[in-house]
Amino acid sequence: MELTPEKLLKALLETTLENLKAVEHFKSEPMEILNWRQDSESWSILECIEHLNKYGGFYIPEIKNKIETSKYVSSELFRSNWLGRYFSKMVSYNENSSKMKTFKSMNPLNSKLTIQTLEKFKSQQYQIIELLNKSKNVDLDKTKTAISISKLIKLRLGDSLRVLVYHNERHVKQAEKVLGKACR
Repeated sequence: MELTPEKLLKALLETTLENLKAVEHFKSEPMEILNWRQDSESWSILECIEHLNKYGGFYIPEIKNKIETSKYVSSELFRSNWLGRYFSKMVSYNENSSKMKTFKSMNPLNSKLTIQTLEKFKSQQYQIIELLNKSKNVDLDKTKTAISISKLIKLRLGDSLRVLVYHNERHVKQAEKVLGKACR
């Protein structure tokens, strides 16, 4: 995949704004809907969002640090590599997305969650918007970030941003599906 950094960052910004809008809608729902689960193993709306908060807690500071310490100025093209494409595709939303196992530390099942979960997510989305804007000044290929499963594996900044935003979209869409089932 090869495209301009502007095009990539604009698309990621649009998706982030959509995620924000969806979560803003969740705030109008009563707590019993936000905590409703289809069964004992499925996540509620708040659990979907808390899962994202946990990942945001790793990726946002990691990306922020790498942007602030990058020695590489922006380039004309962003070129995703096979590893970045693999992780991006793995976490991307797709109508037919299959369930994935999550790491125990990132699994919010049976957590006691409140409206603060949504507020935290919103705050993280505003931080992501800021990171997308700051990313315009650095090379999205040469600037590398660690990933949550191993600090030894490094992704290109552009791919890390894609993974973060696509993963958010996947679980916001999951939460919207839960809302649809809870309101039946």
